[in-house]
Amino acid sequence: MKTLFSFLTITLLTLNFSFSQSLHKDDILGDWLTQEKDGKITIFKQGEKYFGKIIWGKNGDTKDVKNPQESLRGKDLIGLVILKDFDFTGKAWENGSIYDPKSGKTYSSNMKLKNPNQLDIRGFVGFSLLGRTTVWTRAK
Repeated sequence: MKTLFSFLTITLLTLNFSFSQSLHKDDILGDWLTQEKDGKITIFKQGEKYFGKIIWGKNGDTKDVKNPQESLRGKDLIGLVILKDFDFTGKAWENGSIYDPKSGKTYSSNMKLKNPNQLDIRGFVGFSLLGRTTVWTRAK
């Protein structure tokens, strides 16, 4: 039993290591479902920066009513860019920001692919340790 457990642990570590070694900067591009599966975001590239906008929401065309800027509260959520200015650093996409339309708040953010179909997005204020991670899955 110990041998089987050791074998499985080594196999999982090897798979995770080999995935991180083959990471390419544009692997993040495409459509992603939010953790709650209530929204779909498309991640795209402009120049060398990465962005993401809402392309579908479970509740249809709702407005950005929580936006701190009163003049933007009538704007549709569909088409809204919520991920901005991410740089690929070789292992992750960092130094960007994420806007949460549910709260109207914007956070510093980093993103990391755990595997080709799982994206971990960490939003934080100040230090990355003081934040929360959400997991998105690649839309099929």
